[in-house]
Amino acid sequence: MRALILMLALASPATTATATPTSYALQPALSSVGFETDFGPDLITGRMPVTRADLTLDFANVSASHVAVTLNVQGAEASFPFAAQAMKGPKVLDSVDYPEIRFESTAVHKYGDGATVEGRVTIRGVTHNMVMQAAFWRQKGHEAGDLSHLTIRLTGAVNRSDFGATGWADMVGDQVRLDILARIERTN
Repeated sequence: MRALILMLALASPATTATATPTSYALQPALSSVGFETDFGPDLITGRMPVTRADLTLDFANVSASHVAVTLNVQGAEASFPFAAQAMKGPKVLDSVDYPEIRFESTAVHKYGDGATVEGRVTIRGVTHNMVMQAAFWRQKGHEAGDLSHLTIRLTGAVNRSDFGATGWADMVGDQVRLDILARIERTN
C-alpha cells in the first residue's frame, strides 16, 4: 500500500548515512490542494492551485526540513460556481486585494510514520500559527530507497474567521479542512 513512509526512510542505515538536506521541486500537474467546509448539512469542496513551493527535506534530521508554499487564490475552484465566486469575493478571501495564501514552516518534528509541520499561514494579510500532519511515500514506479520522487500528504485545518474571512457565516462553516497532495522531485 504505502511504498515508502518517512519512518522507513529514517530507519534505513543506507539512507540515514547519506542523507543531507535535499531540495525538491513541486510537480504541479500531479499535485492538488484540496479543501472542504460545511454548508448546512452538506459540504463545499474545492481545489486551489499552487503558485510556488520551496521544499527542503532531511530524512536523517527531520527538524532541518523546511517547507514554503504559495497558493493562487484567484485560481480557486469549488464544488459549485456560486461557492467559488463567493469564496474569492471581498467577504471571504478577497482575491483582488489578497491574491495569495502563504504557508512557511517554523518547525518539523518526526511523528509516528510521518511528521508534524508547524508553521505560519497568511490569509487576507493576517498571519497565524498552523500545524499540519505530513506523510511521505515513494512515487509509484521508483525503486526502494530511491527518494528522487516523493508524494507528500499534508492535512490540517484553519478557522476562516481568524483571518477576517467571515462572509456567509450563517450558511458556511468556520473551519476549513485542508488535504494537500504534493508530488515532488529532487532538484539536487
